[in-house]
Amino acid sequence: MRFRHPDGSTVHLAYCTNVHPAETLDGVLAQLRDHCEPVRRRLGRDRLGIGLWLAKDAAHALVTDPSALRGLRTELERRGLEVVTLNGFPYEGFGAEEVKYRVYQPDWADPRRLAHTTDLARVLAQLLPDDVTEGSISTLPLAWRTAYDQERATAAHTALTTLAERLDALHELTGRSLRIGLEPEPGCTVETTRDALAPLTAIGHDRIGICVDTCHLATSFEDPHTALDALTQARVPLVKSQLSAALHAEHPHLPEVRAALAAFDEPRFLHQTRTRTAAGLRGTDDLGEALAGDALPDASPWRAHFHVPLHAAPAAPLTSTLPVLRAALTRLVGGPHPLTRHLEVETYTWQALPPELRPRARAQLADGIAAELTFARDLLTDLGLKELP
Repeated sequence: MRFRHPDGSTVHLAYCTNVHPAETLDGVLAQLRDHCEPVRRRLGRDRLGIGLWLAKDAAHALVTDPSALRGLRTELERRGLEVVTLNGFPYEGFGAEEVKYRVYQPDWADPRRLAHTTDLARVLAQLLPDDVTEGSISTLPLAWRTAYDQERATAAHTALTTLAERLDALHELTGRSLRIGLEPEPGCTVETTRDALAPLTAIGHDRIGICVDTCHLATSFEDPHTALDALTQARVPLVKSQLSAALHAEHPHLPEVRAALAAFDEPRFLHQTRTRTAAGLRGTDDLGEALAGDALPDASPWRAHFHVPLHAAPAAPLTSTLPVLRAALTRLVGGPHPLTRHLEVETYTWQALPPELRPRARAQLADGIAAELTFARDLLTDLGLKELP
């Protein structure tokens, strides 16, 4: 979906296909047929943006077989779909029964991460629509915080500098300008936007910037205006933003709130949980840890890294961090010029919701994703953007 900003520029809205995990190119093609095109049809649009997730094997197949890459582009066009952004965070196995810490491997100190992201860039340069010259890729925020020493930090920074050089060369070759955004996430070396300032300033290349995920922003209790102002003042490129909402519990000391939270404690994904105290931010790596005994103080609200559907906040006594998303979006695209032109709805946890909230069939999932995109569209038009055909 495309929108015209009041300054005349085009803002792209997509939804991320990591909600339909597939490890192979055949699986990706099936996603387009079974999920993405039906979502587009529900929206009544001739064209729908998707933030494509390509696992390691699918990306490698595309970059080594030009005919396969041409075939994917043809299939996208045939189904009324377009790609201006990729989700390069998960490397493989995102559809596994247990993902948890595995999603942070390989990290940016591992040569496989550079090789994979280079593949993604080469693919994206060929998938961009003819009238689009700028693409974006979101990626792991360097590494999970443990076992990340100065040696690994140096290796990661060197890899990102090498990537920037490759993106420069790709621009010269194709005319397509691609940028990479580190995506701060609780528990990682770069947990907050503040944490991103030092490494990104040290790298100092305009092709390496940040992807602001509004669920992660909220989980870390960051104020959107303060965070985004700091990024712009530091001249950190705001490559893309993922529109998402976290789980919020206002009174986590109450038994009924604990019981409601427990329904979201599931075995597949990691749900980092945070609260604010007088001594600063406190947290656990997963929601189950927070609920066990006194691992996390409960005198103040808790927020958990669980991407809940944008248009449907959890039932009381829980809610979502939708106000943080609204505030961030106002700052991102509500000013005289957009801070980023690539927005991506990323609710990958539909099948991890409590059983009574999960879509029971493919059609229900398409309905839910379409409702999220409609919600996001309305937020954008309320900010003065005009939806384009």
